[in-house]
Amino acid sequence: MTRRALIAMLLSLLCACTQRQQEGVVLKFWAMGREGEVVTALIPEFERTHPGVHVEVQQLPWTAAHEKLLTAYAGEVMPDVFQLGNTWIPEFEILKALTPLDAYAAASQVVRQDDYFPGIWDTNIVNGKLWGVPWYVDTRVMFYRQDLLKRAGYTRPPQSWDDWMKAMQAIKRIVGPDNYAILLPSDEFEPLLALALQQNEPLLRDGDRYGNFRSAGFQRSLQLYADMYAQKLAPLNRITNVYHEFGMGYVSFYISGPWNMGEFKRRLPAGQQDSWMTAPLPGPSGPAASVAGGSSLVLASSSKHKKEAWQLIEYLSRTETMARFHELTGDLPPRRSNWALPRLANDVYARAFAQQFERVRPTPKVAEWEQIATEMRLVAERVTHNELTVAQAAELLDAKADHILEKRRWMLARKEAR
Repeated sequence: MTRRALIAMLLSLLCACTQRQQEGVVLKFWAMGREGEVVTALIPEFERTHPGVHVEVQQLPWTAAHEKLLTAYAGEVMPDVFQLGNTWIPEFEILKALTPLDAYAAASQVVRQDDYFPGIWDTNIVNGKLWGVPWYVDTRVMFYRQDLLKRAGYTRPPQSWDDWMKAMQAIKRIVGPDNYAILLPSDEFEPLLALALQQNEPLLRDGDRYGNFRSAGFQRSLQLYADMYAQKLAPLNRITNVYHEFGMGYVSFYISGPWNMGEFKRRLPAGQQDSWMTAPLPGPSGPAASVAGGSSLVLASSSKHKKEAWQLIEYLSRTETMARFHELTGDLPPRRSNWALPRLANDVYARAFAQQFERVRPTPKVAEWEQIATEMRLVAERVTHNELTVAQAAELLDAKADHILEKRRWMLARKEAR
């Protein structure tokens, strides 16, 4: 190597070292989908108020996020902070990939448990410890044609299962045999899941070791779901454009999430904007639970900058930061204080979500839950096509859940034997 080349190499190394010193702490933050794009607009303010800390944001597509995170864990290259769908938290807790946040939250002036919707906060607690802080939330409520409901003789949305069925039957009589009362897409398991979470019995039993789908509660939920098809209140055929069919009165009820508030505002004609509304889900005897969904912010156990990583989580959890995040994404915030601000407090369509978030329940906190939920959807579809009775479906679903949970039982048995 020539003297000139050696000098150039040394200067390059010196510049690199100087740059790293100037950067100080570099936090790696992985976020998914649209959130991963938008959160970059919030980072400059964090860096301004936290001199010496730089945040590198990497956006992951949702379709590849789970595999990417597992690969990063196996390769010991986890980011410091990352977004997790709250049903993924049990899996990453088992892997010991996460840092427990109880002590951080207890000492925080920003992250206050009493300001979060209880059911949403609970999704982040596994085995008695806090592993994530809710970042944004979703659940399922009813979108409905209030004009058709009024024509059917109802001045307010139904609140119990009995009233709901009667209201749908009344609408069916008005709209005729070629139209329906409710849309229950076969590829969406959340409506049935929400009905099941309204029951007193858990979906899994014996410490989440076995399925509990033969319980009376789940069978009641599945029977109600099946009755909506049997009475031709719900179409079996697939709908390609929900908004068009909803606007045409082909269906009058649709159980869906917060993203559809914006879609209905955009896609329904101006003349129909007064025809629709949202309402909390009816329950067996009145307003009841729905699914506690959303994403959380977690801190990797391998992070070498836990103090600064927690500061980033705190910053993103501030009421004012969440308000800005909501403006950019439309995602709903998990803190009650945000719902008191005019943007959400004055949104008539969002009010049903605010009410429903006070009554949401987490799904079973096992790493295998998404596999079980897929089986629940497939088995329920067979019930709607009269291939299985409700009792047969419940027995089959228990068998499938027990098989999926076999490794969990083995691991728990080994742990208890020590």
